[in-house]
Amino acid sequence: MPYLPRLTPLAMSLALLLGSAASQAAETPSSPATSSARGELPLDELRTFAEVLDRIKSAYVEPVDDKTLLENAIKGMLSNLDPHSSYLGPEDFRDLQENTSGEFSGIGIEVGMEDGMFRVVAPIDDTPAAKAGIQPGDLIVKIDGKPTGNLSMMEVVDLLRGKVGTTVELTLVRNDDEPFDLELTRASIPVKSVKSLLLEDGYGYLRISQFQVNSGDEVGSALASLKKENAGKKLNGLILDLRNNPGGVVQAAVEVADHFMRKGLIVYTKGRIPNSEMRFSADPRDASENVPLVILINGGSASASEIVAGALQDHKRGIVMGTESFGKGSVQTVLPLTNERALKLTTALYFTPNGRSIQAQGITPDIEVKPAKVTREKDHESYKEADLAGHLGNGNGGADKPTGKPAAPVARPQDDDYQLNQALSLLKGLNVTRGAK
Repeated sequence: MPYLPRLTPLAMSLALLLGSAASQAAETPSSPATSSARGELPLDELRTFAEVLDRIKSAYVEPVDDKTLLENAIKGMLSNLDPHSSYLGPEDFRDLQENTSGEFSGIGIEVGMEDGMFRVVAPIDDTPAAKAGIQPGDLIVKIDGKPTGNLSMMEVVDLLRGKVGTTVELTLVRNDDEPFDLELTRASIPVKSVKSLLLEDGYGYLRISQFQVNSGDEVGSALASLKKENAGKKLNGLILDLRNNPGGVVQAAVEVADHFMRKGLIVYTKGRIPNSEMRFSADPRDASENVPLVILINGGSASASEIVAGALQDHKRGIVMGTESFGKGSVQTVLPLTNERALKLTTALYFTPNGRSIQAQGITPDIEVKPAKVTREKDHESYKEADLAGHLGNGNGGADKPTGKPAAPVARPQDDDYQLNQALSLLKGLNVTRGAK
Protein backbone atom coordinates (compact mmCIF):
# COMPACT_ATOMS: atom_id res chain seq x y z
CA MET A 1 0.00 0.00 0.00
CA PRO A 2 1.55 3.35 -0.94
CA TYR A 3 2.50 5.76 1.85
CA LEU A 4 -0.02 8.56 2.18
CA PRO A 5 1.39 11.36 4.31
CA ARG A 6 -0.88 12.65 7.05
CA LEU A 7 0.57 15.94 8.14
CA THR A 8 1.18 16.46 11.84
CA PRO A 9 -0.25 19.65 13.37
CA LEU A 10 3.18 21.34 13.23
CA ALA A 11 3.76 20.40 9.60
CA MET A 12 0.16 21.39 8.78
CA SER A 13 0.77 24.80 10.37
CA LEU A 14 3.89 25.24 8.27
CA ALA A 15 2.00 24.25 5.15
CA LEU A 16 -0.76 26.75 5.91
CA LEU A 17 1.88 29.40 6.63
CA LEU A 18 3.50 28.69 3.26
CA GLY A 19 0.13 29.00 1.51
CA SER A 20 -0.45 32.32 3.24
CA ALA A 21 3.02 33.50 2.27
CA ALA A 22 2.39 32.49 -1.34
CA SER A 23 -0.88 34.43 -1.52
CA GLN A 24 0.73 37.48 0.07
CA ALA A 25 3.61 37.27 -2.37
CA ALA A 26 1.12 37.17 -5.22
CA GLU A 27 -0.97 40.07 -3.89
CA THR A 28 1.73 42.42 -2.59
CA PRO A 29 4.52 43.20 -5.06
CA SER A 30 7.89 43.80 -3.35
CA SER A 31 9.88 46.92 -4.02
CA PRO A 32 13.22 46.37 -5.79
CA ALA A 33 15.11 47.23 -2.57
CA THR A 34 13.19 44.67 -0.53
CA SER A 35 13.57 41.96 -3.17
CA SER A 36 17.31 42.43 -3.43
CA ALA A 37 17.81 42.54 0.33
CA ARG A 38 15.63 39.59 1.32
CA GLY A 39 14.54 37.75 -1.83
CA GLU A 40 11.32 35.84 -2.22
CA LEU A 41 10.58 32.88 0.03
CA PRO A 42 11.78 29.57 -1.49
CA LEU A 43 8.34 27.93 -1.23
CA ASP A 44 9.29 24.58 -2.77
CA GLU A 45 12.17 24.14 -0.32
CA LEU A 46 9.99 25.17 2.61
CA ARG A 47 7.36 22.64 1.58
CA THR A 48 10.10 20.02 1.44
CA PHE A 49 11.18 21.05 4.93
CA ALA A 50 7.62 20.62 6.22
CA GLU A 51 7.38 17.20 4.59
CA VAL A 52 10.72 16.06 6.02
CA LEU A 53 9.62 17.24 9.44
CA ASP A 54 6.42 15.24 9.08
CA ARG A 55 8.21 12.08 7.90
CA ILE A 56 10.60 12.21 10.86
CA LYS A 57 7.73 12.74 13.28
CA SER A 58 5.75 9.80 11.92
CA ALA A 59 8.43 7.28 10.87
CA TYR A 60 11.56 7.76 13.00
CA VAL A 61 12.35 4.76 15.20
CA GLU A 62 11.87 6.77 18.41
CA PRO A 63 9.48 9.63 19.16
CA VAL A 64 10.98 13.09 18.68
CA ASP A 65 9.28 16.20 19.99
CA ASP A 66 8.70 19.29 17.86
CA LYS A 67 10.99 21.50 19.94
CA THR A 68 13.97 19.18 19.48
CA LEU A 69 13.39 18.87 15.74
CA LEU A 70 13.11 22.60 15.19
CA GLU A 71 16.11 23.48 17.37
CA ASN A 72 18.21 20.89 15.52
CA ALA A 73 17.06 22.38 12.22
CA ILE A 74 18.11 25.85 13.36
CA LYS A 75 21.50 24.55 14.55
CA GLY A 76 22.09 22.83 11.22
CA MET A 77 21.11 25.95 9.30
CA LEU A 78 23.69 28.05 11.17
CA SER A 79 26.48 25.49 11.45
CA ASN A 80 26.69 25.19 7.66
CA LEU A 81 27.23 28.92 7.15
CA ASP A 82 30.76 29.13 8.58
CA PRO A 83 32.67 27.66 11.57
CA HIS A 84 31.87 30.63 13.82
CA SER A 85 28.10 31.10 13.38
CA SER A 86 25.91 29.10 15.75
CA TYR A 87 22.62 28.88 17.59
CA LEU A 88 22.95 29.47 21.33
CA GLY A 89 20.51 27.78 23.66
CA PRO A 90 20.09 29.15 27.21
CA GLU A 91 23.14 27.33 28.57
CA ASP A 92 25.33 28.18 25.58
CA PHE A 93 24.27 31.83 25.80
CA ARG A 94 25.23 31.92 29.49
CA ASP A 95 28.57 30.29 28.69
CA LEU A 96 29.32 32.95 26.09
CA GLN A 97 28.51 35.71 28.57
CA GLU A 98 30.76 34.06 31.14
CA ASN A 99 33.63 33.82 28.65
CA THR A 100 33.56 37.51 27.81
CA SER A 101 33.07 38.54 31.44
CA GLY A 102 36.11 36.53 32.53
CA GLU A 103 34.98 33.43 34.45
CA PHE A 104 33.68 30.00 33.48
CA SER A 105 33.87 26.36 34.50
CA GLY A 106 35.75 23.95 32.27
CA ILE A 107 39.27 22.97 31.22
CA GLY A 108 40.36 26.24 29.55
CA ILE A 109 40.81 25.83 25.80
CA GLU A 110 39.63 27.68 22.71
CA VAL A 111 38.44 25.23 20.05
CA GLY A 112 38.18 25.78 16.29
CA MET A 113 36.88 23.63 13.43
CA GLU A 114 39.01 22.74 10.43
CA ASP A 115 37.89 20.38 7.65
CA GLY A 116 35.26 18.90 9.93
CA MET A 117 37.77 18.26 12.73
CA PHE A 118 38.09 20.04 16.05
CA ARG A 119 41.45 21.60 16.71
CA VAL A 120 42.81 23.45 19.74
CA VAL A 121 43.34 27.10 18.80
CA ALA A 122 44.99 27.87 22.13
CA PRO A 123 44.98 26.79 25.76
CA ILE A 124 44.23 29.60 28.21
CA ASP A 125 47.04 30.43 30.62
CA ASP A 126 47.02 28.84 34.10
CA THR A 127 44.12 26.47 33.37
CA PRO A 128 43.91 22.65 33.55
CA ALA A 129 44.47 22.46 29.77
CA ALA A 130 47.62 24.60 29.86
CA LYS A 131 49.00 22.74 32.90
CA ALA A 132 48.39 19.38 31.19
CA GLY A 133 50.50 20.49 28.22
CA ILE A 134 47.77 20.79 25.58
CA GLN A 135 49.18 22.71 22.62
CA PRO A 136 47.76 24.83 19.78
CA GLY A 137 47.01 22.60 16.80
CA ASP A 138 46.18 19.47 18.81
CA LEU A 139 43.23 17.60 17.27
CA ILE A 140 40.44 16.53 19.63
CA VAL A 141 39.30 13.17 18.25
CA LYS A 142 37.36 11.90 21.28
CA ILE A 143 35.81 13.35 24.43
CA ASP A 144 35.12 10.78 27.16
CA GLY A 145 35.44 8.09 24.50
CA LYS A 146 32.88 9.74 22.20
CA PRO A 147 34.20 10.48 18.68
CA THR A 148 33.91 14.16 17.76
CA GLY A 149 33.54 13.60 14.00
CA ASN A 150 29.77 13.99 13.90
CA LEU A 151 29.43 16.62 16.64
CA SER A 152 28.68 20.32 16.27
CA MET A 153 30.82 23.00 17.84
CA MET A 154 28.23 23.61 20.56
CA GLU A 155 28.09 19.88 21.37
CA VAL A 156 31.87 19.77 21.75
CA VAL A 157 31.81 22.81 24.03
CA ASP A 158 29.02 21.24 26.10
CA LEU A 159 31.08 18.07 26.57
CA LEU A 160 34.15 20.05 27.63
CA ARG A 161 32.28 22.21 30.10
CA GLY A 162 30.97 20.82 33.38
CA LYS A 163 30.85 21.19 37.12
CA VAL A 164 33.99 22.07 39.03
CA GLY A 165 35.83 18.95 40.21
CA THR A 166 34.45 16.61 37.55
CA THR A 167 36.83 15.00 35.07
CA VAL A 168 36.89 14.74 31.31
CA GLU A 169 39.10 12.51 29.17
CA LEU A 170 40.38 13.84 25.85
CA THR A 171 41.89 11.78 23.06
CA LEU A 172 44.25 14.03 21.13
CA VAL A 173 46.41 13.75 18.02
CA ARG A 174 49.51 15.93 17.75
CA ASN A 175 51.54 16.36 14.57
CA ASP A 176 49.98 13.24 12.95
CA ASP A 177 51.47 11.04 15.68
CA GLU A 178 49.62 8.29 17.51
CA PRO A 179 46.55 9.39 19.54
CA PHE A 180 47.07 9.87 23.27
CA ASP A 181 44.70 10.36 26.20
CA LEU A 182 44.66 13.08 28.83
CA GLU A 183 42.37 13.20 31.85
CA LEU A 184 41.67 16.71 33.11
CA THR A 185 39.77 17.94 36.14
CA ARG A 186 37.43 20.81 35.40
CA ALA A 187 37.94 23.97 37.40
CA SER A 188 36.35 27.33 37.95
CA ILE A 189 38.50 29.49 35.74
CA PRO A 190 38.57 33.17 36.68
CA VAL A 191 40.60 34.32 33.74
CA LYS A 192 42.58 37.45 34.38
CA SER A 193 43.43 38.37 30.84
CA VAL A 194 46.54 40.49 31.51
CA LYS A 195 49.74 39.93 33.45
CA SER A 196 53.00 41.88 33.48
CA LEU A 197 56.51 41.84 34.91
CA LEU A 198 59.95 43.36 34.43
CA LEU A 199 62.22 40.93 32.60
CA GLU A 200 65.25 43.08 33.40
CA ASP A 201 65.77 46.66 34.53
CA GLY A 202 64.06 48.87 31.96
CA TYR A 203 62.48 46.04 29.95
CA GLY A 204 58.85 45.13 30.50
CA TYR A 205 56.72 42.14 29.53
CA LEU A 206 52.96 42.34 28.99
CA ARG A 207 50.97 39.17 28.35
CA ILE A 208 47.32 39.18 27.20
CA SER A 209 45.77 35.69 27.27
CA GLN A 210 42.42 36.71 25.74
CA PHE A 211 40.37 39.84 25.14
CA GLN A 212 37.62 40.30 27.72
CA VAL A 213 35.39 43.28 28.43
CA ASN A 214 37.87 44.77 30.94
CA SER A 215 41.14 43.91 29.14
CA GLY A 216 41.69 47.51 28.04
CA ASP A 217 41.56 48.76 31.63
CA GLU A 218 43.83 45.91 32.76
CA VAL A 219 46.46 46.86 30.17
CA GLY A 220 46.35 50.50 31.31
CA SER A 221 46.91 49.40 34.92
CA ALA A 222 49.70 47.01 33.90
CA LEU A 223 51.58 49.74 32.02
CA ALA A 224 51.39 52.01 35.07
CA SER A 225 52.56 49.14 37.29
CA LEU A 226 55.55 48.40 35.06
CA LYS A 227 56.68 52.03 35.19
CA LYS A 228 56.37 51.98 38.97
CA GLU A 229 58.46 48.77 39.16
CA ASN A 230 61.04 50.51 36.99
CA ALA A 231 61.60 53.11 39.72
CA GLY A 232 59.15 55.49 38.06
CA LYS A 233 61.26 55.78 34.91
CA LYS A 234 60.10 55.28 31.36
CA LEU A 235 60.81 51.78 30.06
CA ASN A 236 63.57 51.16 27.53
CA GLY A 237 61.42 48.59 25.78
CA LEU A 238 58.29 46.48 26.09
CA ILE A 239 57.24 43.06 24.78
CA LEU A 240 53.52 42.59 24.10
CA ASP A 241 52.87 38.84 24.09
CA LEU A 242 49.77 37.80 22.09
CA ARG A 243 50.83 34.21 21.46
CA ASN A 244 48.07 31.63 21.89
CA ASN A 245 45.57 34.43 22.44
CA PRO A 246 42.36 33.21 20.73
CA GLY A 247 40.72 36.66 20.64
CA GLY A 248 37.49 37.81 22.25
CA VAL A 249 35.74 41.18 22.42
CA VAL A 250 36.56 43.49 19.50
CA GLN A 251 36.08 46.64 21.60
CA ALA A 252 38.69 45.36 24.05
CA ALA A 253 41.17 44.88 21.21
CA VAL A 254 40.55 48.47 20.09
CA GLU A 255 41.14 49.76 23.63
CA VAL A 256 44.38 47.77 23.94
CA ALA A 257 45.75 49.01 20.61
CA ASP A 258 44.77 52.57 21.60
CA HIS A 259 47.09 52.35 24.63
CA PHE A 260 50.04 52.18 22.19
CA MET A 261 48.89 54.73 19.59
CA ARG A 262 48.39 58.49 19.53
CA LYS A 263 46.44 58.81 16.29
CA GLY A 264 45.16 56.93 13.28
CA LEU A 265 42.76 54.18 12.35
CA ILE A 266 42.91 50.99 14.43
CA VAL A 267 40.47 48.74 12.54
CA TYR A 268 37.37 48.95 10.38
CA THR A 269 34.67 46.42 9.53
CA LYS A 270 32.58 45.83 6.41
CA GLY A 271 29.35 43.83 6.14
CA ARG A 272 25.99 43.75 4.37
CA ILE A 273 23.93 45.66 6.93
CA PRO A 274 24.54 49.33 7.84
CA ASN A 275 25.39 48.80 11.52
CA SER A 276 28.12 46.31 10.59
CA GLU A 277 30.17 49.11 9.01
CA MET A 278 32.32 50.54 11.81
CA ARG A 279 35.59 52.43 12.12
CA PHE A 280 37.68 52.71 15.28
CA SER A 281 40.42 55.33 15.69
CA ALA A 282 42.98 56.09 18.40
CA ASP A 283 42.78 59.04 20.75
CA PRO A 284 45.84 61.25 21.46
CA ARG A 285 46.67 59.66 24.81
CA ASP A 286 49.45 57.03 24.76
CA ALA A 287 49.74 55.10 28.02
CA SER A 288 52.86 53.32 26.73
CA GLU A 289 54.76 56.63 26.30
CA ASN A 290 55.82 55.50 22.79
CA VAL A 291 58.19 52.95 24.30
CA PRO A 292 60.00 50.69 21.77
CA LEU A 293 57.71 47.72 21.24
CA VAL A 294 57.91 44.10 20.05
CA ILE A 295 54.67 42.17 19.52
CA LEU A 296 54.89 38.36 19.74
CA ILE A 297 52.37 36.28 17.76
CA ASN A 298 52.01 32.65 16.65
CA GLY A 299 49.48 30.28 15.09
CA GLY A 300 47.34 30.49 18.21
CA SER A 301 46.94 34.28 17.90
CA ALA A 302 43.49 34.84 16.43
CA SER A 303 40.78 37.42 15.82
CA ALA A 304 41.13 40.29 18.32
CA SER A 305 44.86 39.46 18.69
CA GLU A 306 45.25 39.95 14.96
CA ILE A 307 43.41 43.28 15.13
CA VAL A 308 45.98 44.57 17.63
CA ALA A 309 49.02 43.12 15.84
CA GLY A 310 47.77 44.33 12.44
CA ALA A 311 47.10 47.88 13.64
CA LEU A 312 50.48 48.25 15.35
CA GLN A 313 52.24 46.72 12.34
CA ASP A 314 50.50 48.96 9.80
CA HIS A 315 51.34 52.09 11.82
CA LYS A 316 54.92 50.85 12.32
CA ARG A 317 54.39 51.31 16.04
CA GLY A 318 56.19 48.08 16.87
CA ILE A 319 57.96 45.08 15.35
CA VAL A 320 55.85 41.94 15.00
CA MET A 321 57.88 38.82 15.74
CA GLY A 322 57.11 35.10 15.87
CA THR A 323 55.17 32.97 13.39
CA GLU A 324 52.13 33.55 11.17
CA SER A 325 48.86 34.07 13.06
CA PHE A 326 45.63 32.02 12.81
CA GLY A 327 43.76 34.10 10.21
CA LYS A 328 40.30 34.70 11.69
CA GLY A 329 39.25 38.01 10.20
CA SER A 330 35.49 37.83 10.74
CA VAL A 331 33.25 39.56 13.29
CA GLN A 332 30.49 37.71 15.11
CA THR A 333 27.47 39.56 16.47
CA VAL A 334 25.36 38.05 19.24
CA LEU A 335 21.69 38.60 18.40
CA PRO A 336 19.49 37.79 21.42
CA LEU A 337 16.25 35.92 20.75
CA THR A 338 13.35 35.14 23.06
CA ASN A 339 13.58 32.59 25.88
CA GLU A 340 17.22 33.42 26.73
CA ARG A 341 18.44 32.16 23.36
CA ALA A 342 20.61 33.92 20.81
CA LEU A 343 22.24 33.70 17.41
CA LYS A 344 25.99 34.13 17.11
CA LEU A 345 26.14 35.27 13.51
CA THR A 346 29.07 36.32 11.35
CA THR A 347 28.07 39.80 10.19
CA ALA A 348 31.27 41.45 8.92
CA LEU A 349 34.92 41.13 8.02
CA TYR A 350 37.47 43.36 9.70
CA PHE A 351 40.35 45.12 7.96
CA THR A 352 43.62 46.55 9.26
CA PRO A 353 44.31 50.30 8.81
CA ASN A 354 46.04 49.63 5.47
CA GLY A 355 43.02 47.70 4.21
CA ARG A 356 44.34 44.16 4.72
CA SER A 357 41.80 41.41 5.27
CA ILE A 358 43.27 38.84 7.63
CA GLN A 359 40.54 36.26 6.93
CA ALA A 360 42.11 32.88 6.06
CA GLN A 361 45.54 34.54 5.69
CA GLY A 362 46.68 35.81 9.07
CA ILE A 363 49.34 38.32 10.09
CA THR A 364 52.83 37.68 8.73
CA PRO A 365 55.47 38.74 11.29
CA ASP A 366 58.11 41.30 10.38
CA ILE A 367 60.72 38.93 11.78
CA GLU A 368 59.98 35.21 11.76
CA VAL A 369 61.20 33.39 14.85
CA LYS A 370 60.07 29.81 15.31
CA PRO A 371 59.66 28.37 18.80
CA ALA A 372 62.68 26.65 20.32
CA LYS A 373 64.17 25.98 23.73
CA VAL A 374 67.05 27.95 25.16
CA THR A 375 69.66 25.82 26.90
CA ARG A 376 72.39 27.42 28.93
CA GLU A 377 75.86 25.94 29.09
CA LYS A 378 77.31 25.22 32.49
CA ASP A 379 79.84 27.73 33.75
CA HIS A 380 83.35 26.32 33.41
CA GLU A 381 86.26 27.32 35.61
CA SER A 382 88.25 30.05 33.87
CA TYR A 383 90.94 32.59 34.67
CA LYS A 384 91.46 36.20 33.74
CA GLU A 385 94.54 38.37 33.53
CA ALA A 386 93.64 39.83 36.94
CA ASP A 387 93.97 36.32 38.49
CA LEU A 388 97.62 35.95 37.46
CA ALA A 389 100.31 36.63 40.06
CA GLY A 390 102.31 39.74 39.31
CA HIS A 391 99.90 41.08 36.68
CA LEU A 392 100.17 44.72 35.71
CA GLY A 393 97.67 47.23 36.98
CA ASN A 394 95.08 48.98 34.81
CA GLY A 395 96.55 51.76 32.70
CA ASN A 396 93.87 54.20 33.78
CA GLY A 397 94.07 53.30 37.43
CA GLY A 398 90.87 51.24 37.39
CA ALA A 399 90.23 48.43 39.87
CA ASP A 400 91.15 44.86 39.00
CA LYS A 401 88.33 42.50 37.96
CA PRO A 402 89.42 38.99 38.88
CA THR A 403 87.23 35.93 38.31
CA GLY A 404 84.45 35.90 40.88
CA LYS A 405 82.34 33.09 42.19
CA PRO A 406 79.38 32.78 39.82
CA ALA A 407 76.06 33.74 41.38
CA ALA A 408 73.29 31.14 41.50
CA PRO A 409 71.17 31.64 38.38
CA VAL A 410 67.75 33.20 38.89
CA ALA A 411 65.00 31.67 36.80
CA ARG A 412 63.67 34.15 34.25
CA PRO A 413 60.96 33.67 31.58
CA GLN A 414 63.33 34.60 28.75
CA ASP A 415 65.79 31.84 29.70
CA ASP A 416 63.49 29.03 28.50
CA ASP A 417 61.48 30.85 25.84
CA TYR A 418 63.48 31.37 22.64
CA GLN A 419 60.99 33.73 21.00
CA LEU A 420 60.82 35.90 24.12
CA ASN A 421 64.62 35.81 24.39
CA GLN A 422 64.94 37.03 20.79
CA ALA A 423 62.38 39.78 21.36
CA LEU A 424 64.32 41.04 24.37
CA SER A 425 67.61 40.95 22.42
CA LEU A 426 65.98 42.96 19.62
CA LEU A 427 64.78 45.62 22.07
CA LYS A 428 68.26 45.91 23.55
CA GLY A 429 69.73 46.28 20.07
CA LEU A 430 67.22 49.02 19.24
CA ASN A 431 68.23 50.91 22.37
CA VAL A 432 71.91 50.63 21.53
CA THR A 433 71.33 52.09 18.08
CA ARG A 434 69.17 54.87 19.52
CA GLY A 435 71.73 55.75 22.18
CA ALA A 436 69.52 54.62 25.06
CA LYS A 437 71.13 54.17 28.44
